[in-house]
Amino acid sequence: MCKILLFSFLLISVRGIAQTKVSGKVIDNKKSPLAGVSIALKDSYDGATTDSLGNYSFTSTEKGEQIITATSTGYKPFEEKINISGVPISLTIELKESITELRAVVISAGTFEASDAKRATALNPIDIVTTASANGDITSALKTIPGTQQIGEQDGLFVRGGTADETKYYIDGSLVNNFYYSTEPGQATRGRFNPFLFKGTIFSSGGYSALYGQALSSVLLLQSIDLPDKTSADFGISYLGANAGIQKLSKNKKSSWGVTYAYTNLSLVYGLIRQQFDYFKVPVVQEADANYRIKTSSTGMLKYYGYFSTTNVGYKRQDIDSLMLKDAFGLRNFNMYHNLSWKEYLGKGWKVNVGASYSTNKDSIRNELQNQDNEKQEINDDPLYAYKNFNLTNKGQYINTKLVFEKNIKNLSSIRLGGENNNTTQSATYHQYDGISYPEKIKENIVAAFGEADVYLSNNIAARVGVRAEHSKLLDKSDIAPRLSFAYKFHDKSQASVAYGIFYQDPNNNYLPSINALHFQKATHYIAQYQKITSQRTFRTELYYKKYADLIKTTNANNETFKAIDNSGFGDAKGIEFFWRDKKTIKNLDYWISYSYIDTRRDFLNYPSKMEPSFVARHTASLVVKKFVTPIKTQFNASYTFATGRPYYNIVYDFSQNKYNLLDQGRTKNYNNLSLSVNYLPSIGKVNAKSFSVIVLSVTNVLGFNNIYNYNYSVDGQNKLPVTPASKRFFYLGYFVSFGIDRTQDDINNHL
Repeated sequence: MCKILLFSFLLISVRGIAQTKVSGKVIDNKKSPLAGVSIALKDSYDGATTDSLGNYSFTSTEKGEQIITATSTGYKPFEEKINISGVPISLTIELKESITELRAVVISAGTFEASDAKRATALNPIDIVTTASANGDITSALKTIPGTQQIGEQDGLFVRGGTADETKYYIDGSLVNNFYYSTEPGQATRGRFNPFLFKGTIFSSGGYSALYGQALSSVLLLQSIDLPDKTSADFGISYLGANAGIQKLSKNKKSSWGVTYAYTNLSLVYGLIRQQFDYFKVPVVQEADANYRIKTSSTGMLKYYGYFSTTNVGYKRQDIDSLMLKDAFGLRNFNMYHNLSWKEYLGKGWKVNVGASYSTNKDSIRNELQNQDNEKQEINDDPLYAYKNFNLTNKGQYINTKLVFEKNIKNLSSIRLGGENNNTTQSATYHQYDGISYPEKIKENIVAAFGEADVYLSNNIAARVGVRAEHSKLLDKSDIAPRLSFAYKFHDKSQASVAYGIFYQDPNNNYLPSINALHFQKATHYIAQYQKITSQRTFRTELYYKKYADLIKTTNANNETFKAIDNSGFGDAKGIEFFWRDKKTIKNLDYWISYSYIDTRRDFLNYPSKMEPSFVARHTASLVVKKFVTPIKTQFNASYTFATGRPYYNIVYDFSQNKYNLLDQGRTKNYNNLSLSVNYLPSIGKVNAKSFSVIVLSVTNVLGFNNIYNYNYSVDGQNKLPVTPASKRFFYLGYFVSFGIDRTQDDINNHL
């Protein structure tokens, strides 16, 4: 027994002598101690965890060359060889931060982004269709966030002092022309596309990526959905019309197809709601779309989307140059759009995105001068009235192709290289009162190449550097446009960003061809942003400055028979914006507040000097509130928008002085709009429901504000008429049902 005890004592002693102490400290790249780091010898049970001061200590009976490891969430794994020989080891370990998408700073100056992959959501499809003032229209909803203007007499987004044609629209990376329905002069119309076609929405009000060009102010980037979750069908009816559609998912869930059709006839609504125009042909719209999606591999996706629509409308209104005559305006439109895109991972960190789109648009316009008995009037001896009898046909064909290669270099850092070709053919034939026709055709081809790199130095510091080069065949000009963004993330998860960029754009086709050699218009953007975004709250503010050069300017060129065009225009815009969204403070209540201030001046087109543009309000603010009441399965939505008055001008060319004169000017009254909507979802809460339905009621401009957008003047300046909304209020009531899958929120949008 004594021998056994003695042997055990000797064995313990030998083992104690063989143990080696390993200790030290773990720090980050700023030399700050890291707590909770796991330290271990690889392929052994020996190790420890750092304390609050970053210290660790453990003993090991291992011998010879070993590998010590250190791991902690948010940091790159650490490994280093050590030699264990019985001598105590002291080792300081420095961990480098691991750059991950969830932790990394977001390059965001100038951009609102909403997509499946981003928590920094501004507006998603459900936000759009439940914004009371938007009536389910993408760009109308965007008018409730900073940087946009409340323009009701023209289509498009007017952003930070820019005109409507300074904003471009893309679907899956391909350019979309004629994004809006064709409509009568003096009235804006809605976009053609359903918000629920898209899984991602990025609205950049400045400083956008080098992958996009030919937009002086902003871009709206829309990314279409991939495969649906399940086969489904839907049907809807309202007093505006009816719609139906189906989405079919294959059994292997690797492909799908879908078709929809919608018919809109505004006879009933115009009979119930008084319109400012006398319609002899109420608007009738027929539209259909089709889609096909297929997974070409485990990482590849091929998508097709096609859209077709026809519009027919005609109305009469008082002729501004005569109190006794009327103008009868008629429009027929045909629009077609096709989009094909393919994305695939090529291996070794490379992936490719290929996109192509083709669209065509035809507007057939007829204007006729009539008396009070609706009889055509031909006053050919007076040019003022003679030219009010005309026909005009505008046709356009547009082809856009794009190729982008992207390679992930390390962590989130990446490079993108590619090219784009944009081919445009537009023709117009004007038939004047005496039967003489004036045909005109414009062909343009813009070729672009671009490169861009995202560089992440840490989770807190990132930069985006890009350059875009373009060549215009029509102008025979080239440009090089650099882009730069930088972002820094603070410890409280807020971040600051700055951006700089140069942007070029062709002159509007309305001014082409010109007797003068024209070149690109130019805008230079400077942006500084601060934002803090959590899952329930968003705060964002931006300062910006835009400098315009080479804008289109109309002159007389000492010839009384025509106006020449040149690039002598210029201007600038500066402002500050705020955005606050809160889903947390009040249960089941979501609201956002936005405010924009802008100070801008331009000398362009027929402006006699540098002036405040007529499409800009200095102050704009919006409040959007949404509340879902679960017991009654109803969502209540409200939105209120305020904007200060916009300037208006009567600018007339004086041939005797060979210059433009400002005969009258002023500022419109302040703009106000309170809109309400209610969505009742009776199917919510039902178990194993085979269908889902929704009833939608909305009212825009509930309080009946008499908003005035601008003023029109007669040729002699004696008559001055306000430009106002088509109706003081607009009501909507519809019922929609979907089968197979809950697409309730999608159905809300149909025909709003």
